[in-house]
Amino acid sequence: MKNNNSLLRHLPWLLLAVVGACALGVVALRRGEAINALWIVVAAVAIYLVAYRYYSLFIANNVMQLDARRATPAVLNNDGLDYVPTNKHILFGHHFAAIAGAGPLVGPVLAAQMGY
Repeated sequence: MKNNNSLLRHLPWLLLAVVGACALGVVALRRGEAINALWIVVAAVAIYLVAYRYYSLFIANNVMQLDARRATPAVLNNDGLDYVPTNKHILFGHHFAAIAGAGPLVGPVLAAQMGY
């Protein structure tokens, strides 16, 4: 029963990979003819989704060896200045605010949120 359940879990991803391969085949084999751009979009989305599901799992488990129990440097070296444990949503906002092109947009919003 477990093997059957495992196969059923991967079946939608296999079908998506086949759809993406067919779309790539249409793009590759239609030489000299005008084709619809939707074939390229379908192929790209299928490749991105399958890669997100399987390749990101491979990277997380085998390359980066992620472990949720492992303490971050902010916890290990908490000095209240450079290393401070922070909520993940606030940390995401800090990364977004550091983008130079978005500075004129994000700066006033952050200032308004902080009460300036």
